[in-house]
Amino acid sequence: MRLGFVVNDVDTEEPVYTTTRLALAATQMGHEVFFTGVGDLTYEVDGSLSAGTRAPSKQHKSVEKYLADVQGGRRRQTPVAELDVVLLRNDPAEDAVDRPWAVTAGVAFGQLISASGVMVLNDPGHLADALNKAYFQHFPETVRPATLISRDPATLADFVAAQGGRAVLKPCQGSGGSGVFLVSDEESPNLNQIIEAISRDGYVVAQEFLPAAGDGDVRVFVMNGRPLECDGRVAAFRRVNEGPDLRSNMSVGGKAVEAEFTDEMRRLVEVVGPKLIDDGMFLVGLDIVGDKLMEVNVFSPGGIGSCQALYGIDFAEAVITAIEHKVELHHQYGHSLPNRRLATL
Repeated sequence: MRLGFVVNDVDTEEPVYTTTRLALAATQMGHEVFFTGVGDLTYEVDGSLSAGTRAPSKQHKSVEKYLADVQGGRRRQTPVAELDVVLLRNDPAEDAVDRPWAVTAGVAFGQLISASGVMVLNDPGHLADALNKAYFQHFPETVRPATLISRDPATLADFVAAQGGRAVLKPCQGSGGSGVFLVSDEESPNLNQIIEAISRDGYVVAQEFLPAAGDGDVRVFVMNGRPLECDGRVAAFRRVNEGPDLRSNMSVGGKAVEAEFTDEMRRLVEVVGPKLIDDGMFLVGLDIVGDKLMEVNVFSPGGIGSCQALYGIDFAEAVITAIEHKVELHHQYGHSLPNRRLATL
């Protein structure tokens, strides 16, 4: 199996990234792996597609040596048609400020790659719908906190007041906890300034504050619409921040600890799973607080390494095994199975 991983930039990838662990697992399982940056894709004059790729030169046991080998490798132009599957693992939010042209490039090329007959995960058609947090509102209301999306300061202020003066405000586009504010009575004199700061770059998402957020949130990996589970253990961990910061994202100092996958969480996955399947979302990360869904991460959800460190289970191998199954089905059925359907089989 020949796998292509589309990332933001090959040179800025890190050993701790889930993408690196997935690629390492694929290589260790005997597959060929190719890394390409979202800016290294080409639509050729003849209508074919190619990518400037780098690949590991040998087997490695550690993610550090593996990634160093990839990043130090020779760049070659690889016809995309030679790949069995392309995984879109770039995070558009990382490029929003310095490389705005790259925000939609991965999805756009993903759609072209899928149309050419190469399998793409997650399905790029619905990834386009998920480029901002409005995608979250398509999931059942029963699992979502009360949410308002607006740029009008008065409307947002009324929502905060209706929540008892306590709410979470964040940009409609972004990830990693960037631009997230918890407003309360103490911050009410600064509410307009907070709204102005967030709305400068687009719409503002206002959500009810969930007291359970004080205990952090739980990242749950969902594969093929079901919890990613190996050896009786679900790939899930709690992200906690021991400081006063509301955010528990790993990128802002959050710490991963073991998490119990509760019956309430399983029921939540059962509710959101059908839409993830219908949208062709092969591998996603759900962020859960209490019994409510806070985020649906469909581009490059991270934390597989944290799960492995906490539980001693290589969940990455299970993900690659699932991809092997899809590639086999793709070879058998060809174009009779659309990419969106194939993605979650």
